[in-house]
Amino acid sequence: MIKIEFTFLGKNMEAISLFYGIFLIVWGLLVTFISESNSLTSLIPSLLGLPIFLLSVISIKSKINKKLLMHIVVIIGIIVFIGGLDFMRSLADYNNVFLNFWADISKLMMMITGFIFSLLCVKSFIFVRKNKNGSNKEFL
Repeated sequence: MIKIEFTFLGKNMEAISLFYGIFLIVWGLLVTFISESNSLTSLIPSLLGLPIFLLSVISIKSKINKKLLMHIVVIIGIIVFIGGLDFMRSLADYNNVFLNFWADISKLMMMITGFIFSLLCVKSFIFVRKNKNGSNKEFL
């Protein structure tokens, strides 16, 4: 059987994006609730996860604009990673690391998961590009 779609842990990129969007939404809501934050910045993961989730749902339901929608999802994933890089600013000043625990843990989560998600997206694009002409098929 020929593998025609990139998968990770048995899930295609649309499903991974869907789960990642849900994860970001739930994370932002939980951190806001647990930390009793009055700041909208604690919802940044949720605000970034919402379009990832919605675009993934649309991509799964309608195959028409799948390529465009998933490219937008990748851009948002990269934004998640870049937003998480703000953790490095706290890390640079040892006295400020985890001074605001929930903010720093959210930034660290965004940096790590945003990087992994973006890396998976790039690997998916490379896989599709290699298999576009029917050559270099990967067998299961």
